[in-house]
Amino acid sequence: MLAAVATTPAPLAAAPLTADRAREAASAFEGFFISQLLDSMSAGLSHKGMFTGGTGEQAWRGELNREYGKVMSRQGGFGIGDAVYKQILRLQEAQPVEP
Repeated sequence: MLAAVATTPAPLAAAPLTADRAREAASAFEGFFISQLLDSMSAGLSHKGMFTGGTGEQAWRGELNREYGKVMSRQGGFGIGDAVYKQILRLQEAQPVEP
Protein backbone atom coordinates (compact mmCIF):
# COMPACT_ATOMS: atom_id res chain seq x y z
CA MET A 1 0.00 0.00 0.00
CA LEU A 2 1.38 3.40 -0.97
CA ALA A 3 1.32 6.20 1.53
CA ALA A 4 -0.08 9.49 0.35
CA VAL A 5 2.51 12.24 0.33
CA ALA A 6 1.24 15.64 1.27
CA THR A 7 2.61 18.36 -0.91
CA THR A 8 2.27 22.00 -0.24
CA PRO A 9 2.06 24.46 -3.09
CA ALA A 10 4.84 26.97 -3.49
CA PRO A 11 4.01 30.22 -1.71
CA LEU A 12 2.61 32.93 -3.90
CA ALA A 13 4.96 35.79 -4.46
CA ALA A 14 3.42 38.71 -2.64
CA ALA A 15 4.03 42.22 -3.81
CA PRO A 16 6.68 43.88 -1.65
CA LEU A 17 5.38 46.18 1.03
CA THR A 18 6.11 49.85 0.74
CA ALA A 19 8.02 51.38 3.64
CA ASP A 20 4.79 52.89 5.01
CA ARG A 21 2.88 49.60 4.80
CA ALA A 22 5.80 47.74 6.38
CA ARG A 23 5.81 50.27 9.23
CA GLU A 24 2.03 49.82 9.70
CA ALA A 25 2.37 46.03 9.77
CA ALA A 26 5.22 46.21 12.30
CA SER A 27 3.25 48.62 14.49
CA ALA A 28 0.15 46.41 14.33
CA PHE A 29 2.24 43.40 15.35
CA GLU A 30 3.71 45.28 18.30
CA GLY A 31 0.24 46.47 19.36
CA PHE A 32 -1.01 42.88 19.27
CA PHE A 33 2.01 41.68 21.26
CA ILE A 34 1.50 44.34 23.93
CA SER A 35 -2.23 43.55 24.20
CA GLN A 36 -1.42 39.86 24.71
CA LEU A 37 1.08 40.82 27.41
CA LEU A 38 -1.55 42.98 29.14
CA ASP A 39 -4.11 40.15 28.87
CA SER A 40 -1.68 37.83 30.66
CA MET A 41 -0.94 40.43 33.31
CA SER A 42 -4.60 41.12 34.04
CA ALA A 43 -5.74 37.49 33.98
CA GLY A 44 -5.31 37.05 37.72
CA LEU A 45 -7.02 40.25 38.79
CA SER A 46 -10.08 39.93 40.99
CA HIS A 47 -13.29 41.35 39.56
CA LYS A 48 -15.05 41.34 42.91
CA GLY A 49 -14.91 44.11 45.40
CA MET A 50 -16.01 47.63 46.04
CA PHE A 51 -13.56 49.39 43.71
CA THR A 52 -13.56 47.07 40.72
CA GLY A 53 -15.64 47.07 37.57
CA GLY A 54 -17.31 43.74 38.33
CA THR A 55 -18.63 41.68 35.43
CA GLY A 56 -18.54 44.69 33.10
CA GLU A 57 -14.82 45.04 33.64
CA GLN A 58 -14.36 41.32 33.14
CA ALA A 59 -16.28 41.41 29.86
CA TRP A 60 -14.48 44.44 28.41
CA ARG A 61 -10.95 43.97 29.79
CA GLY A 62 -9.71 42.31 26.56
CA GLU A 63 -10.97 45.17 24.39
CA LEU A 64 -9.40 47.71 26.72
CA ASN A 65 -6.08 45.83 26.56
CA ARG A 66 -6.22 45.82 22.73
CA GLU A 67 -6.70 49.59 22.71
CA TYR A 68 -3.90 50.05 25.25
CA GLY A 69 -1.67 47.94 22.99
CA LYS A 70 -2.47 50.09 19.93
CA VAL A 71 -1.86 53.34 21.79
CA MET A 72 1.36 52.11 23.39
CA SER A 73 2.64 50.92 20.02
CA ARG A 74 1.89 54.29 18.38
CA GLN A 75 3.73 56.07 21.22
CA GLY A 76 6.92 54.07 20.71
CA GLY A 77 6.06 50.79 22.39
CA PHE A 78 8.84 48.47 23.48
CA GLY A 79 10.93 48.68 20.31
CA ILE A 80 9.58 45.43 18.92
CA GLY A 81 7.93 47.27 16.04
CA ASP A 82 11.24 48.78 14.95
CA ALA A 83 12.93 45.37 14.95
CA VAL A 84 10.06 43.81 12.98
CA TYR A 85 10.10 46.71 10.50
CA LYS A 86 13.83 46.29 9.86
CA GLN A 87 13.38 42.55 9.42
CA ILE A 88 10.53 43.03 6.91
CA LEU A 89 12.73 45.33 4.83
CA ARG A 90 15.71 42.97 5.12
CA LEU A 91 13.63 40.00 3.97
CA GLN A 92 12.23 41.95 1.03
CA GLU A 93 15.71 42.99 -0.08
CA ALA A 94 16.83 39.35 -0.03
CA GLN A 95 13.97 38.25 -2.31
CA PRO A 96 14.96 37.80 -5.96
CA VAL A 97 13.23 40.15 -8.34
CA GLU A 98 10.98 38.33 -10.80
CA PRO A 99 10.52 39.70 -14.33
